[in-house]
Amino acid sequence: MIVVGVDGSRAALAAAGWAAREAALRGDELGLVHVMLAWPLEISERDRYAEVGRWMREGAASVLEAARERVRQEDPRVAARTHLLGGDPRAVLIEAAADAKLLAVGNHGLGGFAGMLLGSVALGVAGRAACPVAVVRDPLPAPDGEVVVGLDGSAAGAEALGFAFAEASLRGSGLRAVHVWNSPVVGGGPSALRVAQETAEAERRLLAEALAGWSERHPGVTVTEQLEHGHPAHVLAEAAAHAGLLVVGSRGRGNLAGLLTGSVSHSLLHHATCPLVVTPAPASHETS
Repeated sequence: MIVVGVDGSRAALAAAGWAAREAALRGDELGLVHVMLAWPLEISERDRYAEVGRWMREGAASVLEAARERVRQEDPRVAARTHLLGGDPRAVLIEAAADAKLLAVGNHGLGGFAGMLLGSVALGVAGRAACPVAVVRDPLPAPDGEVVVGLDGSAAGAEALGFAFAEASLRGSGLRAVHVWNSPVVGGGPSALRVAQETAEAERRLLAEALAGWSERHPGVTVTEQLEHGHPAHVLAEAAAHAGLLVVGSRGRGNLAGLLTGSVSHSLLHHATCPLVVTPAPASHETS
């Protein structure tokens, strides 16, 4: 199942539409989840605030119905079940997606401050859910755009690559594998040039090693390799400016142990213009 968090915002409806496309590709069903305060779901009909509770539940039901209608518009063949739950949206969505293949949320909900690029729910679930998390923006890109994946030679990067290959295969699209390094070159002259060339060659080998064997497993996917020196988040955002999907690992090389999302994935959560999937770190690399 694919789980979608919805709150009535445009971004959440876009997430429902995007998830409907995903469900159709995978032959899967959707779970549309709206999270509200717990007390309207628990209040007695004899309570003095029972009418307020009913009004809030009716509003929540309309949010879920709007999301279901967006799914119908995207692909009427996709089965979508609705779930109204109470509690903190971040914790509830993580729990609801414990056995899901994918969790999708809008990049910004109804409760944030004007001008914020990313909502607290999107930031709170990416890197913390057990499954990959898709952060979706409105409007949706064309479904046939290439899949872009960021690689850095880490275990988290390998998880992202596996997801990206599978996704490109499902979509029948190309895959752009991007590896960026930003180690500085100290000094000048022939020695500095030699060091820069040796570093570039080492990074080229790292990219080749990361991609080894994947094309054999997904022979229908055309792979474009992109190797650059620069800031990883900036290069990846630019590479994915017109993509259908960007995929990154939750943590990679160079990020401080204990961070649930690394600096690159965190930056892209704010600035990527296409849907972004953050894959979870492998179990053996998770922090306690």
